[in-house]
Amino acid sequence: MFEIYKVTRALPFMANARPWFAISVLAMVIAVGALTFRGLNLGIDFTGGTVIEVAYPEAIEVNTVREKLAAVNLGDAIVQNFGTARDVMIRIPAKEGVTSAQVSEVVLKALREREPKVEMKRVEFVGPQVGAELLYDGLLALIVVTLGIMTYLAVRFEWKFAVGAIVATFHDVILVFGLFAIFQWNFDLTALAAILAVLGYSVNDTVVVFDRIRENFRRMRRASSAAIIDDAITATLSRTILTGVTTLLMVGAMLLLGGDVLHFFALALTIGILVGIYSSIFVASTVTLWLGISREDFIKTEKPQQEAQV
Repeated sequence: MFEIYKVTRALPFMANARPWFAISVLAMVIAVGALTFRGLNLGIDFTGGTVIEVAYPEAIEVNTVREKLAAVNLGDAIVQNFGTARDVMIRIPAKEGVTSAQVSEVVLKALREREPKVEMKRVEFVGPQVGAELLYDGLLALIVVTLGIMTYLAVRFEWKFAVGAIVATFHDVILVFGLFAIFQWNFDLTALAAILAVLGYSVNDTVVVFDRIRENFRRMRRASSAAIIDDAITATLSRTILTGVTTLLMVGAMLLLGGDVLHFFALALTIGILVGIYSSIFVASTVTLWLGISREDFIKTEKPQQEAQV
């Protein structure tokens, strides 16, 4: 396997784990505080709003449509092509005292200032009850995935590894949610999907480190638990960096070139990948060490042999 550098000496990750873990705890406290006092800036998917489909006689740039809608002050409208370059879907957040009919009338009037032949194909109102249902289903999926991950790790490795991984996973999710709350970024279904993807990425990175730790316990018989974990993290560091960089290249392209539709999806993924790399080293492994992981956890207890009968 290609390595960025040749490992000659294990880096002292666990010796410096306490200050990094303290920073993680502080960041989580700030994130929970932001979620409690500011809350998430929920998008139309969760709060409800008006969905409008319009058709142009020829291809139209979505940025042009956004500029026309921004001039009539309808809120943070989401504009994307739907089907072909001539068809555009517009999602506008609900406003108190304003009906979908009134919103569609204002939208059509604004768009026809540039293109008189634009046609309204569909107008629908998404109620807040549907949005609440989607939010509940999304959070339920998050909980089920987390429990599944914990069960898998407990079966494949050892319960101390499972606890370390679940703390790291909780850390990653809370920080992503917290940043969305602090900066009041639009949180919609795509952002929630990104967080579910982050769970898988973070756990995969953690499993690679855990697998090497388990192998080291069987191979390095005289080393301490901290030294064994340091060696495992150092040995997998090249793989972690290469995987992270290549994934971030793809996600960065979506973030920069994907437009408004993919912006918060790619942003949540970018944050989650960076936090996931950090947590697999300084959170998951640290918690596992503090729980007292040792060589004895991997020694299978042999059944006492029955004495031969005379």
